[in-house]
Amino acid sequence: MINLSILSALIFIAILILLLIKQIPQTLLTKFRYKNLPIYDAKHHFIIGAQLLAKSRSTTDRSLSVTLAKSAAEEADKSISLDPNDATSHVLKALALDAQGFSTSALEALDVALSPLTAKSLSDAERGEALFKRAEIKSGSQKGRMDSAFEDLVESVKLYGDNATAFRLLGECYEKKEMREEAVEAYERAVGIEPGCVAARDALNRLGAGSGR
Repeated sequence: MINLSILSALIFIAILILLLIKQIPQTLLTKFRYKNLPIYDAKHHFIIGAQLLAKSRSTTDRSLSVTLAKSAAEEADKSISLDPNDATSHVLKALALDAQGFSTSALEALDVALSPLTAKSLSDAERGEALFKRAEIKSGSQKGRMDSAFEDLVESVKLYGDNATAFRLLGECYEKKEMREEAVEAYERAVGIEPGCVAARDALNRLGAGSGR
C-alpha cells in the first residue's frame, strides 16, 4: 500500500498543478484582455456594423434599408473611435454611407481607409476592393473625376484581378479615352471572369470584337 504521507503529498501536488493550470493562463489572459480591450471592442462594433449592413442590403424596404445602413455607420464610427488605424472600419463606414446616398461622405471615408497610415492594415485583395468601390462611386456621382476613377481601377485590378465589374468599368474608362484595344481587353477580362456580364458582352459587340468570348 502507498504510504499515506506520500498519497497526501501526491494529492497536494495534483491540487497545486490544477490551481496553476487554472490561475496562470487566466491571469495572463486577463492582462492581455485589458491591455487590448479597445481593439476587442472595436472588432465587436465592426462585426455588429457589418451584420447591420448585410441586413440593409438584403431588404427590399428602402426605408428599413436606410435605417439599418445608418445604424451600421454608427457602429463603424464606434469602431473607428477605438481603433482609428484599422482601415476595414473606415471601409465599412463608406459602404454604409453610400447605402444611404451620401456619396461625398463615403468617398471621404474611403480616402481615409486608403491613406498610407491605415491602408497597411489591408490585404492586397481588400485594398483592391476598396479602390474599386472608390472608383465606382466617383464614376457614378462625380463628373470630371474620370481620370481619378481610372487610376483607382487600374490599381484595383492589379491587386485583385477577379472582379468582373472592375474590369467592365475599366473598359468604359478606356472607351471614354478612345483607347479601343485596351477597352476590348478589359471587357474580355470581365466576360472571362463573369460570362453572364451582359454590359461587357454588349460593349464587345459594339466595338466589333466578336461575340465577347
